[in-house]
Amino acid sequence: MTTSDKGEAAGLVGRSLNEAMHFHAMGDLDRAEKQYVQVLSKEYRTTDILPLLASVVAKRGDAEAAIYYWDKLLAIDPRHLTGYLEKANLLRGMGKTAEAITCYEIARTIAPENPLIRNNLAVTMAEFGRKDDALQEFNHVLRLQPGNINAYHQMRRLSTSIVPFWHVAMMNDVSRNDAFEAAILKAIEMRGKDAQILDIGSGSGLLSMMAARAGATNVVTCESVPVIARMAEAIVADNGYSEQVKVVSKPSTGLSVGKELSAKAEILVSEILSSDLLAEHVLSTFEDAQSRLLTDDAIVIPQRAAAIGCLVSSQTLTDYSHVKTVSGFNVQRFNGLAPMALPIHGTMSDWTRLSDDFEITSVDLTRKTFEAELRQVAIPVTTSGTVVGVVQWMHVDLLDDITFANHPDDYHDGGWLQILHPFPEPIAVEAGSSLNLLVGHDKKSLIVLPGPQKRAASKN
Repeated sequence: MTTSDKGEAAGLVGRSLNEAMHFHAMGDLDRAEKQYVQVLSKEYRTTDILPLLASVVAKRGDAEAAIYYWDKLLAIDPRHLTGYLEKANLLRGMGKTAEAITCYEIARTIAPENPLIRNNLAVTMAEFGRKDDALQEFNHVLRLQPGNINAYHQMRRLSTSIVPFWHVAMMNDVSRNDAFEAAILKAIEMRGKDAQILDIGSGSGLLSMMAARAGATNVVTCESVPVIARMAEAIVADNGYSEQVKVVSKPSTGLSVGKELSAKAEILVSEILSSDLLAEHVLSTFEDAQSRLLTDDAIVIPQRAAAIGCLVSSQTLTDYSHVKTVSGFNVQRFNGLAPMALPIHGTMSDWTRLSDDFEITSVDLTRKTFEAELRQVAIPVTTSGTVVGVVQWMHVDLLDDITFANHPDDYHDGGWLQILHPFPEPIAVEAGSSLNLLVGHDKKSLIVLPGPQKRAASKN
């Protein structure tokens, strides 16, 4: 082909490109696509045409074809930043979140200080359930753009979805803190300041710092939630105890003696009890620690925990836990999906006691293993009324005579709430009678249910 012929051919392709771009600008996507494909077939300005063609087919709704063209471009130019970002956006829109994250991560390696890339990566990670990774990306965005309100808001939103709301209230619970510190001080007096201490569930690092303040020199605390672990490590450093306290961002089941722990622990302290006693895998955690991480004679704090409760009547709590007729419709069947345990603030809820206190279950946390428990108990009714369920609280024996309880009659501003265990249906009772209950636990949660009731004797 002569130089003249080549020039003419280039002119024709150039005119086709101009037509394609004209159709593109006018919104005639089908004709634009055809012209772009024709230009592309001539291998003319390929790296310029592929993004335009990908844009047209994407606007036309064909995400797969758009990705195909972006892939062709990325094969030619593996560091084409826009290619990775546009492909990531398309994949995210198709619900292929993991693949989108991979594209954003490659884009991040190309432009690590680009706040938009990190922001988009963070949002996509959060959608995919990688909340802690998302938090760290948003944190980097804030380092790049300290005034980025959106990134700040997203960090707070994610943090509150990861970190349970009760942490702050727990830290401000003076009676709880005093009881745990008294037990920790006594354990250190018994075993010495050089004893290996294991604190399961770092939280803010409070219990470990109590041990360090008492002179303990070998404290390991573990936390399964990475963002909380990072915060605990910073708080320990703020208070000058980094030499005495090592924070490990792992669950206790991921610890091993000789690695995170220099030796088996002589003192275990843990405050992973939940308001309903067992919800935070307390028993399986203690079983694992006893089998692998503690000496045979280790001091365990707390030593015992019991769930205590009483029968209650309350229209407020009935409305909180049950439904019957709504806007003229019978929706009572929905009670079958209602929660079996509901947090309440015992001193702020309107309820009437219908029985004395009784023990639902208790666990000896110094044991090596635990078994599920279920038993039937007859609870004497002291006041006539309609039982909505059982209000439950905890009594914790920390060490020897050091105890703590969140009894609703005298626990007003602590971190632990009480729990309502609603019955499937409210039950009318009379003073002087008894109500049969099935109580116990399945190692993971409390069981509180009405048992078989005695039928009233028939009158002749």
